[in-house]
Amino acid sequence: RRRRPPPPQSPLEKVAAQEGLSLHQLSGKWFLVGMASRCSHLAEHSHQLEATMVTMTTLDGQSLAISTFRKMDRMCWEIRQHYLPTQAPGRFLLKGEGNCSKVDMVVGEADPSSFIILYYQKGRNISVKLYGRTSLVSDAVADKFEQRVRAVGLSEDVTYYFPTYGGWHAVLRETRL
Repeated sequence: RRRRPPPPQSPLEKVAAQEGLSLHQLSGKWFLVGMASRCSHLAEHSHQLEATMVTMTTLDGQSLAISTFRKMDRMCWEIRQHYLPTQAPGRFLLKGEGNCSKVDMVVGEADPSSFIILYYQKGRNISVKLYGRTSLVSDAVADKFEQRVRAVGLSEDVTYYFPTYGGWHAVLRETRL
């Protein structure tokens, strides 16, 4: 009998998590600066990207709650997600409905005072997001993000940068949220 080859390694398994990071350092407001993904919806609608902000909160010292504020159809939407810790530090799991909707997340690199690079994997699809404490990051941080994107097999043609104007904050002012 022939033996089956082992399943291919998940792209996320090759990503090293940031060492020595205390989760509470990630708490607070972050701006989505850039994203690399082969998502067809993102590619088709990249001309409609809006400024996006997230608030990260540490729950029970181990899990991470992420609230994303986005403007869609002239309304401000809040999307709440609760990432549970896994056995490995810096790695989290978002459970969804059914088996196929779980999302694995890795905190790849962070300087909690200025930027964080997060990796997400759903099924075999991987994406990389760059967040900044402000909506602009240094060229060195942007270069680091682009290197990380290439390291997981994504390219600049699937890398998108978010605008630093408009978006949720204009709506928040109008609605006084």
